[in-house]
Formats: sequence, structure tokens, C-alpha cells
Amino acid sequence: MLALARAYERFGRLSEAFVIVEQFIDSPNVPAEAWHLHAQLLVTSEKFAQAAASFSKAKATNPQLVDSELEETLKDYLRTAPEEAEEWTEPVTGEAKPVSSDLPFEESTITFADVGGMTEVKKQIRLKIILPMENPDIYKAYGAKAGGGILMYGPPGCGKTLLARATAGEVKARFMAIGIHEVLDMWIGQSERNLHELFEQARANRPCVLFFDEVDALAASRTDMKRSAGRQLINQFLDELDGIKSSNEGLLILAATNAPWHLDSAFRRPGRFDRVLLAPPPDHEARKAIFQIQMKNKPKGEIDWETLAKRSNELSGADIKAVIDSAVEAQLEKAAETGEILPIQTKELLKSLKQVHPSVKEWFSTAKNYALYSNQGGHYDDILDYLKMR
Repeated sequence: MLALARAYERFGRLSEAFVIVEQFIDSPNVPAEAWHLHAQLLVTSEKFAQAAASFSKAKATNPQLVDSELEETLKDYLRTAPEEAEEWTEPVTGEAKPVSSDLPFEESTITFADVGGMTEVKKQIRLKIILPMENPDIYKAYGAKAGGGILMYGPPGCGKTLLARATAGEVKARFMAIGIHEVLDMWIGQSERNLHELFEQARANRPCVLFFDEVDALAASRTDMKRSAGRQLINQFLDELDGIKSSNEGLLILAATNAPWHLDSAFRRPGRFDRVLLAPPPDHEARKAIFQIQMKNKPKGEIDWETLAKRSNELSGADIKAVIDSAVEAQLEKAAETGEILPIQTKELLKSLKQVHPSVKEWFSTAKNYALYSNQGGHYDDILDYLKMR
């Protein structure tokens, strides 16, 4: 079964891989390989603190386990063992403080400066979330609350998760990334309790950015469901967004999806996800910025950023990272032979560019059909604007 999970992980089917792995880690006598794969999946999902905890358990189970790449990625999170983490109390100011280790929080160290492009999305997040947090008195004078919900949609690999984490860094808030595997449960009613508990943890540690990735898996249209259990989870989700029993002030709720057309329409009601924003592939300036950010701290020579941005048209941020990773691998191979650190230059990156193809075309092919034929409320006008079809 773990071999199947690894196969799913290689093909990018993380949800299926998580389901299999969590069957192992929820049972007694968990093998080190299961904890190891769980840590790798969490790193892929950018949940580094949780990944460090799982990797520590893998090492404890099998002290001979070695994964230098994973240890390097998690080095900042592995320095303090979970059992040695200090207790922290409820903050009394607007600044976030570390929380106890049993909660799935992260302290984000990145800001919008680390995210290339998406100028319009950043602007809307700043208006909806950041400014109310920085100027609470002004917003209270108008009866407006600090907090709310924004739904980001678009092709995969365009930085939705990174932008959510950067939002937490901008307002110095705690960050909680929630995947479907942390909510869904096979027992009736348990999924709703899991979701409620996550919201309660976030409310108890405000200011907090609560980020739901692949939110369509938790908030699919109820008209498409044959089982009542799924409808109950959606109703619970809506109640939590409304803050019926507890105030959501200071709770910043971001969500991302590649398929907004599968989302239940009730989530778009004002007061819930009342901003629905397209996170498009990066434009020319954004691609240049992404190349520069991704090449930071790497050995490099003279690089023509303009040419790279021009030649990488239609590539997503993830595609650009793949270009750089390919160039790094090629130089590492040469460096291993010569024993010298060789800088990466424009020619190496241009060579790698030829090997990477745009991953967003298939998404836009599907999105165009929804924007043209299922857009009565104008929800997908941003897609038509991006494709220059209106």
C-alpha cells in the first residue's frame, strides 16, 4: 500500500497518497517509511512544521533513516523537538506569538516581496485583509470588522498557496494551512467536528490566517451530492464562515481552488468568500521577478532577465521553478565532475526553458468553456478578460 501511495505522490495525486499514508499513521506500530512519506507529502503541501514532526517520528522509529534533502528543507523546523516547545498564552496585542506545538500553526517569514506578480490579487488582499488589521480604529468607525474571506482560483502552480502564506507574513499573523485530509473522516459527524475544532483553534489564536487548499473538495455544490453527509459538512462550513456561535473578527480566511465551478454557490454570498479573485499565470514583469526571486542565493553569472521573461511566456510560477531546478541539476552534474562551483548563466536557463512546456493551457481550455457558457452571474469575467475575449 505504501508503494501505491508513493506512486500517487510521484504523479502529483497528493490527496490519494495522504489517504493511504494516514491509514498507517493512525494505526499502532507505524513503520518509519510511513512517517517518512507523510513528511514528504506535507513538504509538498508546504506544511513544514507538521512535516518536521512526522520526519522526527520517522527518525525515532528508524535511527538509520537518512534523507539529506528533506533534512535541509526542514532544518529550521527540526532544531527544537516538539516536546521541548514552550507554552504560549493568548496574545493581547495585534502581533502574533508562537503557539504550543500541538496546534498546526506556522509563523510565516515571507511577505508579498517574495511573491512575483499577481498585483491585482495582492491589492484586493491588502484592501480586504491587511489594511483593516493595520488600521482597526478607522474601520471600526465605519462599522467594518477586521477579517473576512477571499477565494483565489486559477491554474495550478501560479502561487495561490504562496500568496496565502505571504499574507500571514504581511500582517504578522499565524498561518494555518488546512488540507482535505485534516477535515474528512470516514465516521459520520466527525468531519464536521474536525472542521469546527480547526476554526476554534484559529479563533483562539487571533490574528490568524486560515487557508483552505483545494477547497472545492470540502465545499462542492450540494446539488451534485447524493449523500447527506457531504451536505452536512458544507452546512457546517457555512456556519463557521458566518461566525454564528463565535465571532470571526481577526480571523482571515483564504481559500484556493483550481475548479471554482464545482464550488457551492452559497460560499460566494457576501460575508463569506465575498471576493473571488483569479490568480493568473505571471505576466512579463512577474516572470522576470519570479526568475530573480528563485535565483536568489544560487551561484549565478551574468543573466539576461528580460530575455528569460520574454522566452517564458505562458509559463506558471511552478513551471519557472522547474526551469531553474533543471538548470541547477545540470550545473551540479558538471560541478561534481570538475570539483568547482559553476555559476548558472543565461544559456543554461534558456536550455532548460526548451525542456519545460506550459502547464496552464489545459486549465484555460476548460475554464474558457465555463466562462462562455456558464457565467450568468459574471463570476468568470476575469477569465474572459485574461483571454481577451470580451
